[in-house]
Amino acid sequence: MTRQELFTWVRQQYGTEPEYPWHDRNAVLRRKDNSKWYGVVLEVSGDKLGLTDAGTIDVLNVKCDPILVGSLRGQDGYFAAYHMNKEKWLSIRLGNAELDDSIKELLALSYELTASKAKIKAADRKS
Repeated sequence: MTRQELFTWVRQQYGTEPEYPWHDRNAVLRRKDNSKWYGVVLEVSGDKLGLTDAGTIDVLNVKCDPILVGSLRGQDGYFAAYHMNKEKWLSIRLGNAELDDSIKELLALSYELTASKAKIKAADRKS
């Protein structure tokens, strides 16, 4: 999934438009109901993620369950979160079609994890 494909998907799924707070190619995906970030798309030098010969790549940062973060970080295409809390956020390399389904699932989880506490409690009462 490329950054443009990601932006199209989140627009359709969540009604989210990317925001560019730093006036560069780095974008924030923000919930409409509470303004919390559930995703950040960053242009990163591959060497900052431990990659050699990667040049500049696009990554998506998502909020994630700490146990899931630990299990995914060792897999190809997943990294300790770039410029975010490394226990609760995960970076995923964009541009690898094999990760598309995982990206959608992790974005859905991140969207849930960034919901306001009142919404989470209301959803729990309905269950």
